Amino acid sequence: MTDTINLIKLCVGAEAVQDLLDWQKTPRAHGPDGLPRHVTRMWPKRAEELLNGGSLYWVFKGQVLARQRILRLDEVTGGDGITRCGIVLDPDVVLTRAAPRRPFQGWRYLRPEDAPADLPAGRMQEDALPEDLDRALAEIGVL
Repeated sequence: MTDTINLIKLCVGAEAVQDLLDWQKTPRAHGPDGLPRHVTRMWPKRAEELLNGGSLYWVFKGQVLARQRILRLDEVTGGDGITRCGIVLDPDVVLTRAAPRRPFQGWRYLRPEDAPADLPAGRMQEDALPEDLDRALAEIGVL
């Protein structure tokens, strides 16, 4: 049986989850099949584990706040002729409990036991807490 692994990545250029949602509404964020994808230089060596229910967890301004399930990995050849990895994502963005994360480059693997929990279904539509309060509560383990 194959284990599951996730990816974690900084959502560069986005300050809030809404920025990611807005970006993924644009044609540039989609592959030929219309699904959102994130193109990255490196191909994950643990692809089988990612495709066994893994998600891409997004970090916004030092906090994990959302995730998207990884549907598949596609080869994407850029205009420069270089083949890259297109991480094809479920269009549904799931909000997670805030979890502090220090900056890093590229993506990293994230074990399921280290991933923040999804927000309860009833809280998905709530307005976000002020950033300073949300960060403080996450740092002390309340959220």
